[in-house]
Amino acid sequence: MAPMLITPSHTLSATLIDQDIAHIRRVMLPSLTGDLGGSILPPAYWRKRLHQLLDSERLSHAQLCAVDSLLLQLDQYDPADCLPSWKTLPLDAYEGRTAISQPSH
Repeated sequence: MAPMLITPSHTLSATLIDQDIAHIRRVMLPSLTGDLGGSILPPAYWRKRLHQLLDSERLSHAQLCAVDSLLLQLDQYDPADCLPSWKTLPLDAYEGRTAISQPSH
């Protein structure tokens, strides 16, 4: 009988996470670029996959940095977390504007 290689479960999990990150790194940008018909997979799909990785219990620092880098690349295609510029103005910025004058009759 051949000896069985026993690895700790966290080592196997880290390897699977590394493989998943490498896969996403290879295919995310080409799938977002797509072809003449548009993207193959939408940014929301990739954001969900990356957030699932972030929810993993044992991400190493290097894995966390890799996922963060991929999220930053994704923001170039779909700035889901970015606010429109009009929402970033302070509330009192609207109070200083001049009212539109009504034509007199």
